[in-house]
Amino acid sequence: MKSKLFHIFLFIGYSLFSQTPDSLQVKEERSIVIKDTISQKEEYEPLAPSKAAFYSAVVPGLGQAYNKKYWKIPIIYAGIGTGIYFYRQNTKDYNRFRDAYKRRLAGFEDDEFQGISTDRLIDAQKTASRNRDVSIILSIAFYVLNIIDANVDAHLRQYNISDDLSLLPNVNMDSLDKQANYGLSFTINLK
Repeated sequence: MKSKLFHIFLFIGYSLFSQTPDSLQVKEERSIVIKDTISQKEEYEPLAPSKAAFYSAVVPGLGQAYNKKYWKIPIIYAGIGTGIYFYRQNTKDYNRFRDAYKRRLAGFEDDEFQGISTDRLIDAQKTASRNRDVSIILSIAFYVLNIIDANVDAHLRQYNISDDLSLLPNVNMDSLDKQANYGLSFTINLK
């Protein structure tokens, strides 16, 4: 049995060697492609700061969305909304104090501020008026900061932060007394 298997494999092996190669066969040329190891600078589309500022002026937070800083949008609306909320609340308080004061001047003592004197009602009106003004200024400040932030953020997007910027510490020894001198120098290397 073993000899039969040996003869079969021997016969198959010789018959494989007896084949002639195809003369019409075309050899494929294999080209080696070497990857470029030099890193390509990424092209970026610079954002237009004026467009970001315009968007934020039209709709607060839209400039931040244009700059893809979505996390700033809730902060802007919280600041503007808080100012508007306190503006409305202080306006209601001011009207309540003013109406009670007018009723006291007319001779009625049946207002909601029974234990408060007339002078205190005048002070409460002034305080509510001042707080109302501060609230509207706060809302306007958040609105303006929203526009400024969108503009500055779009400008900073264009700022070059590459590996070519570096900081090299250097210690200089004083030749007279052989002590280290501390200082700051600015050196520009042009390539």
